Amino acid sequence: MEFRLYYRGPLKSNGNIEHKHAIREQIHQQLKHLWNQRPLSDLKDKLLSGQHELGCIRPLEGFVFAPLVQSRIDLIADIDITLLRPEEPGAIVTQAGDIDNRLKTLLDALRMPQKRSEIPSKCKPETTDTPFFCLLEDDNLITALKVTTDRLLDSVSSPSEVVLILHVHTKVTRATLFNLGLGI
Repeated sequence: MEFRLYYRGPLKSNGNIEHKHAIREQIHQQLKHLWNQRPLSDLKDKLLSGQHELGCIRPLEGFVFAPLVQSRIDLIADIDITLLRPEEPGAIVTQAGDIDNRLKTLLDALRMPQKRSEIPSKCKPETTDTPFFCLLEDDNLITALKVTTDRLLDSVSSPSEVVLILHVHTKVTRATLFNLGLGI
């Protein structure tokens, strides 16, 4: 399965849990729509019911997360990132932070929290956000990562503002009835 996700906003070097969760919330809204389209809509009842051993539901301290790419359903992902930033091409270390730490912030935001301390303390589960869709159960399920940076040709509110386009390609590591159509 292939799809693209989009993010526009700050991408901080060594982002805190509030910053990572804000990115996660933008991605959640897009994944919510993706789950209503085929092939996910065909499997939605089984994978999101919480009743099946291969379900995607992961409860955590009152929250209910639904990571798409997870080991339980034998999925991995390749991600191709286009990172547009308001800086000269080739400026790897910038005012907004170095690329590797900014990417670490992004990868942490793409995965579901592993413990309650990775969710902002003010954050409470909303009924409209149940389940809370995440791309990854764990970022170790990324098998290939490509990053292309370029100049963002638009006005920005801060030097850390970026536009990200994430091209996600899911792959099946072991074919089952529950992951048919979700990867190659």
